[in-house]
Amino acid sequence: MEKWFDTARFGMFLHWAPCSQHGWELSWPLVGGINSLPNAQVVAVDEYHAAAASFNPVKFDARAIARLAKRAGMTYGVLTTKHHDGFAMFHTAASDYGVAHTPFKRDIVREYAEAFRAEGLRVGFYFSLIDWHHPDYPAFTESDKPYKWGAWRRGTPENWERFIGVMFAQMRELLTNYGKIDLLWFDGGWERTPEEWKAREFEKMIRELQPAIVINDRLPGCGDYDSPEQAVPAAPPARAWETCMTMNNSWGYNPGDRNYKSPRNLIHTLEEVAGKGGNLLLNVSPTGDGTLPGEHLERLEAFAQWTARNGESIAGTTAGLEPWQFYGPTTRRGNRVYLHCVMRPYEAVSVRGVRVRQIKSAAVLGSDEKLKLHRRVSAMDAVFNQDPVGELIIDVPERLLDPSATVIALDF
Repeated sequence: MEKWFDTARFGMFLHWAPCSQHGWELSWPLVGGINSLPNAQVVAVDEYHAAAASFNPVKFDARAIARLAKRAGMTYGVLTTKHHDGFAMFHTAASDYGVAHTPFKRDIVREYAEAFRAEGLRVGFYFSLIDWHHPDYPAFTESDKPYKWGAWRRGTPENWERFIGVMFAQMRELLTNYGKIDLLWFDGGWERTPEEWKAREFEKMIRELQPAIVINDRLPGCGDYDSPEQAVPAAPPARAWETCMTMNNSWGYNPGDRNYKSPRNLIHTLEEVAGKGGNLLLNVSPTGDGTLPGEHLERLEAFAQWTARNGESIAGTTAGLEPWQFYGPTTRRGNRVYLHCVMRPYEAVSVRGVRVRQIKSAAVLGSDEKLKLHRRVSAMDAVFNQDPVGELIIDVPERLLDPSATVIALDF
């Protein structure tokens, strides 16, 4: 796996489709909703798919979104090229259900890829294996409701072979028509077996077309990293990982969902993920006209302001100290350890189990003022040990505190 992903730390997920015009969640409303998305609506199948006929997001500005992602401290993006509803946000010769056949016509995937690449950000594509629109999948109908886990309707073997041909063709387009692609984010693998998906053959083609690509774990039986969803693992997985998370409870633009996480809560989540050596893929949901909702802009701007001062403690770092050594997440870059104060310091913070005489200095990021240090070791170590392990106490004046999360740089 490409090493960039190991320390990418922060990315932007973009969930977007024609249904965003109506403020509907992506795909799930057409099958009657799902309990893990409490704000997903229930929409008739034909009504849902009819949204494509009026999709015209004339205010979509991929460069503006990419610039904002970079300011927020993000290092990569992942765009929904095709969700479970089967709508292609790219120009495809394999299907007529896509953006090329809407009033908008422009290739959204191309504009996104070029914009993110121009800002120095890595380019990732989300691709659902499921296709509830394609007749050979077969398409989901009203008579299939409610969505029955494990009892999905199937066509003939001939239908399936034709569909697999479409799936392979669309992936070939995505990996040959848009330059270097850094990451593939699969979803929807639960409806068929790895053998039915031809997962190994699919992966082989992908890696031949894009040898340096990173693949998540949702192409059944394949993949380079784990992708927990909507939560931070209590203990980090054994291999590379990334948690994807929404700002509210919805992936798509959903104005009825007002249950937003606060900017501070999201920043603390990023710090916790980075401190555990993972990446946070934070979702944004463009509206029907292509702009980002105000609540999303507000939170991205909070990240941008915090990153301007504290960004060096996230992207490009590794996990820092052991959890028992400091009451908060920690990250590391060379001989510098970053202490993330997700709880407000009371005059001082302490770090345990460190070689106290090897500590050169400490400072709050964004400030040139050196913090006062106190070293505490056992009496016998102080007398007889040239390099004692003990506790470092760091005075933190209130005037230096960051309103979202204070970060202290500790130089060894």
